[in-house]
Amino acid sequence: MEDMITLSALGKTWVLDLDGTVVVHNGYKTEGHDTLLPGAKAFLDGIPEEDMVVFITSRKRDCASLTERFLAENGIRYDAILYDAPYGERILINDRKPSGLATAIAVNTERDRFCEAVFRIDGAL
Repeated sequence: MEDMITLSALGKTWVLDLDGTVVVHNGYKTEGHDTLLPGAKAFLDGIPEEDMVVFITSRKRDCASLTERFLAENGIRYDAILYDAPYGERILINDRKPSGLATAIAVNTERDRFCEAVFRIDGAL
């Protein structure tokens, strides 16, 4: 099911999980090969350069070089990766702009299916 999410023209921070969201979930392996989920590369390539991309993962820091090499080999741009995240919920809390613009958006996807939401920019927001 596809959701339409309307966003402002302001710069954004994209916070994405890795395993099961951008790449096939593989049990936080320390060896092996990651596989991008269908649609993930095109979506990530479509994020404007001025936006920030942050990955968050429960992978241990000792997986950093393997993870970052995979992202580089696949031309995936990012500004930061947070390792060692707990396995539970990820909670984003942000203020609402004085105009009423909500600045916190969360999308939950099915594991190993890339986000089907469509993001639309509304310059009037």
